Amino acid sequence: MSKILLLGAGELGKEFVIAAQRIGQTVIAVDSYENAPAMQVAHGFEVINMLDGAELDRIVAKHQPDFIVPEIEAIRTERFYDYEKQGITVVPSAKAANFTMNRKAIRDLAAKELGLKTANYRYATSSDELQKAVANIGIPCVVKPLMSSSGKGQSTIKTESDIEKAWLYAVEGSRGDVVEVIVEAFVKFNSEITLLTVTQNNNPTLFCAPIGHRQERGDYQESWQPAKISDKDLYEAQDMAEKVTEALGGAGLFGVEFFLTDDGVYFSELSPRPHDTGMVTLAGTQNFNEFELHLRAILSLPIFEIKLEKVGASAVILASENSNHPTYEGIEKIAALPKTDFRIFGKPTSRPYRRMGVALTNDGLETPVEEVTERAKAAAALVSVVKS
Repeated sequence: MSKILLLGAGELGKEFVIAAQRIGQTVIAVDSYENAPAMQVAHGFEVINMLDGAELDRIVAKHQPDFIVPEIEAIRTERFYDYEKQGITVVPSAKAANFTMNRKAIRDLAAKELGLKTANYRYATSSDELQKAVANIGIPCVVKPLMSSSGKGQSTIKTESDIEKAWLYAVEGSRGDVVEVIVEAFVKFNSEITLLTVTQNNNPTLFCAPIGHRQERGDYQESWQPAKISDKDLYEAQDMAEKVTEALGGAGLFGVEFFLTDDGVYFSELSPRPHDTGMVTLAGTQNFNEFELHLRAILSLPIFEIKLEKVGASAVILASENSNHPTYEGIEKIAALPKTDFRIFGKPTSRPYRRMGVALTNDGLETPVEEVTERAKAAAALVSVVKS
């Protein structure tokens, strides 16, 4: 059996560790704080600053893993190329981890090298450059740090007075030591989807049924599967997803995000790992959830098919205040609901809007997805995160 070094031990990592434990893999979970969710179920753990290359080298040498599986962006990913030379498999590849950690690399790959349809964009490394970029792109536009996650530092510029605020917010929300932003023209989209794309070492690329989602503050609030999409748009999205994942290389699950517009599909972003909106697959919508798919692809276990079996939805359970010992009220209420499940992530601290759990609902394939989504939202509202 294999040893896996998991870099990032949040809620997505926790579900990945559970999937790995079920088929006898050994996992060491790594994060910047103790008692992170995935550490609670892993065989061992390390607490380090993953932006410190020497610390990364130290734990890789200590544990001698077969696989390095990044779960977050804030990692000294340029070290991954050396680990690959040592014979360690970086998931899905060192190139994928490096390109997707930085929005500049992945956007330029998609737009310039592969010719995928994206929003018009520019980069800025200062407030003055942002002013010029906004003048070029036009208002409204969206500003994002090149390195961030879960919508941190992302904002929409609606008037010129928003530009300075957007710069400061982006710098505050940026991860790592890169102080640069991407400025995107506002795409008038009808909806957004995540297309979970599974690349395999010796078998064809597979796609999950598309997932729709709603965001607030740059972070997802609900997701549902399947999302409504025309056959034409779905084929276009799958073609784009296959091109960009093939260019990045390696085996694993990618979360590829798209805008659906009146004039077709636009590539938005990509994560080379299980996606937060993909937690809907924990509702039993598929024969394998996204974490099981990621693991099987990593281990070169053949995946015959990905089959949609139910309609499903997820809705996040958020904290409303700071606490060093959060507890939960209302769990018995959500547990009493039919065709409903939940996950409590076990994060040791809370803060306003921090994602602490998720409600999951499902029903038969003939059930309207809107109905199942409303049930998930109502279920999540039953649970409160409180100070102990």
